[in-house]
Amino acid sequence: MKKKLVVLSGAGVSAESGIKTFRDAGGLWEGHDVMEVASPEGFRKNPTLVLDFYNQRRRQLFDVQPNKAHTIIAGLENEFDVAVITQNVDDLHERAGSTNVLHLHGELLKARSVNSYDSFEWTTDINLGDLHTDGYQLRPHIVWFGEAVPAIEEAIGIVQQADYVIVIGTSLQVYPAAGLMDYAKPNVPIYYVDPNPASIPYMKKPVEVIAKMGSEGMEIVWEKLKNA
Repeated sequence: MKKKLVVLSGAGVSAESGIKTFRDAGGLWEGHDVMEVASPEGFRKNPTLVLDFYNQRRRQLFDVQPNKAHTIIAGLENEFDVAVITQNVDDLHERAGSTNVLHLHGELLKARSVNSYDSFEWTTDINLGDLHTDGYQLRPHIVWFGEAVPAIEEAIGIVQQADYVIVIGTSLQVYPAAGLMDYAKPNVPIYYVDPNPASIPYMKKPVEVIAKMGSEGMEIVWEKLKNA
């Protein structure tokens, strides 16, 4: 039986692929206040702006590729029973070869009705006036600030079963995702990879901080896991 390894990934793991994070710029995302483009209020106020914002993000996915951090994480499946729990809405983990990925905050390549959480594949632009078969406007399948995170209970259950946890590319500022590693069993090794790691003085778990970019940090973690 392979040991269970859980990867908790954030925007930083995709940054090396050219996908911009928003917290690096004082809360601005591509020049927008995040609440303008990533909240139900923002969507109600200016749906065209929000749809266009995600249309641009969706198009960008076709111009970027997984980086070495993604491929190392995918390769861990050769030795471990790996579950990736990601805050990212891109598909780079899957394209790198990861086969068990849970998206906490939704997926850019899916859409849904504003009246339902049931999502479906969607690879082109969503425009104002594009309606679901239920007659309601389509929206990106994204969990915006202020909305519930439906996958969080499943994610907690996965972390509780982990033998190893890797936290990579996250500022540990967005909840409930930031609290997931608290659910790891006592004495489970936790590797935290981020070039600007958040301070975690409250943690009573064995967290090893690796202050590196994702690709270099994952190479270090992989060597440590070989010797664990």
